[in-house]
Amino acid sequence: MTSWISPFLEAQAAELNAAENTLLAYGRDLMDVEGWLADQGKGFDTATRGDIEDYLIHLDAQGMAKSTRARKLSAIKQLYRFAYEEGLRGDNPALQIKGPGRDRALPKTLSMAEVDRLLEAAETHGRSAGDRLRNTCLMQVLYATGMRVSELVFLPVSAARGDPQLLLIRGKGGKERMVPLSPPARAALAAWLANRDRTEEVARVETGAPPSRFLFPSRGKSGHLTRVRFFTLIKEIAVAAGISPATVTPHTLRHAFATHLLENGADLRAIQTLLGHADIATTEIYTHVLDERLKSLVLERHPLAED
Repeated sequence: MTSWISPFLEAQAAELNAAENTLLAYGRDLMDVEGWLADQGKGFDTATRGDIEDYLIHLDAQGMAKSTRARKLSAIKQLYRFAYEEGLRGDNPALQIKGPGRDRALPKTLSMAEVDRLLEAAETHGRSAGDRLRNTCLMQVLYATGMRVSELVFLPVSAARGDPQLLLIRGKGGKERMVPLSPPARAALAAWLANRDRTEEVARVETGAPPSRFLFPSRGKSGHLTRVRFFTLIKEIAVAAGISPATVTPHTLRHAFATHLLENGADLRAIQTLLGHADIATTEIYTHVLDERLKSLVLERHPLAED
């Protein structure tokens, strides 16, 4: 049987503009399913609902987490929906299979005081004045907007021109959204942009290097600061701020952005828009974070808590 995986991935890329990492994850999951079915003498074209359920039982027996099993089932469901729509099969054996659900862990976040310490540490962390301006800009913009780290490092320099009060961000699936910048973030952005432009001009004069299209350029292959490098950088800033680096990641600041907005009375729908969540249910997790904080506050601070 000719595999359905390649045409499925091509359709996902063409029709839904799926990100490369998403396509790679689909490919890995579906190849695993295909291999397991082959061991049973089956293929995607002949597998039944019972075969797919047996595969999920196999994953459970291997000790795989609920989230992993749910992700793999999602890939299977989307593949069979594609196959049905393309006429590769006249039925959809995965249609009525229910997933295992997920153990929904509350996102780790930071207090406002901890964020303030991180922002202050970024101002003094770096070997050169340019590094310190870049680090300050990265941290201020990340906390002010709640961007995903990939959205931050991919920002084009054109988005920062003209002292903008709003940034246009291209998120998952190519969807665009506008996020406002706080006054400290605008000031940090302007200072970094001026330094960046001077450095780019010197490089152009001395070496003839073309200007970078990224706000945070790099000499590496990608041409911009990588997610891995920023992940390392934020750990260094956490150490400088006296905060355990194990508790700080770029995504932690995204969670802090959302949690602090909610604590200060922001509307959940507004937070959903700012974060770029497709489903309000994803944003609602922050209400649980707030509930946990309030519960802890009562248990720790109430005069009768010891009793």
